[in-house]
Amino acid sequence: MDRKAWIAISLSVVGLFAWQWYVGAYLTPPKQPSAAAVPSATPGAPEADAKPAAAPSASPVSTASGAPPNPVSAPVMTARAESLPAGKAEFVFNNDAGGIEQVILLLHLGENQQSVSLNRDRGMPIGALGFQPGEVTGGFEMTTDRAKREVTFSKSAADGLQITKRFTLPPDSENIRLYTVNLEVSFRNSGTTELQVPPFYISTGGAAPIHQSDLPMYTRFDWSAGSKMTTIDVNWFSPSTIPILGIQTRGERPLYLESKANVQWAAVTSQYFCTIVTTKDPASSVWARRFDTKKQNNTPVFGIQGAIGQGGFSVPPGSTVTKTFEIYAGPKELTLLRKIGGNQDAVLNFGMFGFISEFLLWAMNTLHGWFGNYAASIIVLTLLIKTGLWPIQNKATNEMRKMSLLAPKMTELKEKYKDDPQKMNEETMKLYREYGVNPFSGCLPMLIQIPIFFGFYSMLGTAIELRNSSFFWIHDLSQPDTIGHILGFPINLLPIIMSFTMVWQMIITPKSGDAAQQRILYFMPIIFLIFAYNYASGLSLYWTTQNIFSIVQLYLTRNKPLPTLEKKSVIAKREAAKNSKKKRP
Repeated sequence: MDRKAWIAISLSVVGLFAWQWYVGAYLTPPKQPSAAAVPSATPGAPEADAKPAAAPSASPVSTASGAPPNPVSAPVMTARAESLPAGKAEFVFNNDAGGIEQVILLLHLGENQQSVSLNRDRGMPIGALGFQPGEVTGGFEMTTDRAKREVTFSKSAADGLQITKRFTLPPDSENIRLYTVNLEVSFRNSGTTELQVPPFYISTGGAAPIHQSDLPMYTRFDWSAGSKMTTIDVNWFSPSTIPILGIQTRGERPLYLESKANVQWAAVTSQYFCTIVTTKDPASSVWARRFDTKKQNNTPVFGIQGAIGQGGFSVPPGSTVTKTFEIYAGPKELTLLRKIGGNQDAVLNFGMFGFISEFLLWAMNTLHGWFGNYAASIIVLTLLIKTGLWPIQNKATNEMRKMSLLAPKMTELKEKYKDDPQKMNEETMKLYREYGVNPFSGCLPMLIQIPIFFGFYSMLGTAIELRNSSFFWIHDLSQPDTIGHILGFPINLLPIIMSFTMVWQMIITPKSGDAAQQRILYFMPIIFLIFAYNYASGLSLYWTTQNIFSIVQLYLTRNKPLPTLEKKSVIAKREAAKNSKKKRP
């Protein structure tokens, strides 16, 4: 390899270590503040194996005469859990808090080879009721009807308000409602005076990283009003600092609270799973906060929890007001979320290249149906994409070979106008025009492939399909392919192979003679290595495959005769002469 290639490799390594240091120093969130800093009636950072904290709260109702709230007549209850199977999942309900303690996904395995459990690192149960951000109203009594697949929670207040929560699991035959639960929250006034129910919240539960390599930016709180989704991640709560200098520009934010008309759903998500609470009646607010799961050797690993809020209303004597919700707790699978509707597939958050990501996901799943292996699907899809781009790549290679023939003339111009850079640039562009050469033609294939790269980047970062799919030494294509550590630094082999294939491709690519273009290309291995190093190894597999394909293509075309370097005027005269001969009788 030449000197420039070694410089590119050295810069790649330096950039990689600098990025790892920056992620550890600035992107890893600090510890959650104490519960006193959060306006909550219950602790917000339970241990992974702790029971949800849900103490009985004051009655949320008052009489029309403005009398103070009466205490809830709820006995002290022993925590009890009931589980109901629902096809490909098992829902575990908690009696006191009146909600779903956790959802066990039977088809998805975690790091310990046990079924993935959503809301295990919870701050509160899914579907829990509260009247303040962070609050869980407890004291519910639970009854279970397994024949009807229903779990009912009820409690009564001294002023006559009865609260009933009924969770209903759909039949196993309803695949369109896979991983969903219906929730009805009823407020009945059994007294003789009209009661006012203040605004209340239904909890989405909590989401936390499932795998130790899951990125914090995917632990998010999403909510939708109309057709627009708003999203924050766990880093939203962290203090803001100036990178490297460490100067704080904003303190820690303990609570996210937004009010807006026509809120349709709210969700907490990890990298590949989500819990979504959808309301049948438009909601008016949402809240979210962060909690520390304390999983990895006392290193903070943050989860996020939240709720969707309904406005207050009055309940006449003898009347019942019922609010209906639907809960989805399962994988971020595009087809399932599309069936549910309501724009809930937006939680995949594919970004600006979403249409490319969706097409690539469809194509990858289609190929998987043929080959039965996602690694093979990615490789074949890459070959199909590169085959489609072959004419463009060939044209770009031919233009770059013509550029290399111009190198002697370029050298002459540099010597002639070395003291006049402006004149040199003018004459250089004139030279390009005379010979019909596009100096940026070599960048065209790369510019076309960058949206495809970021389409893969977004798709592989959230789509569930690659989880636990193996390929040679890679145990999980949705995770980095770490083969070991050096001084605590992970050695991910496939991104390193990817960067070397990029350098190899650069070495054998015809040099265009344009210094600016060359400098840009030498930084590409660094940029791609940083993007892919701690990302899903499926992304590195795609880019490595396309690099190898490009290298083979270059070797096949490099031995072709050099193109003829002629001025456009000469070519035009020759073409005119040919045309005149054809017109002669």
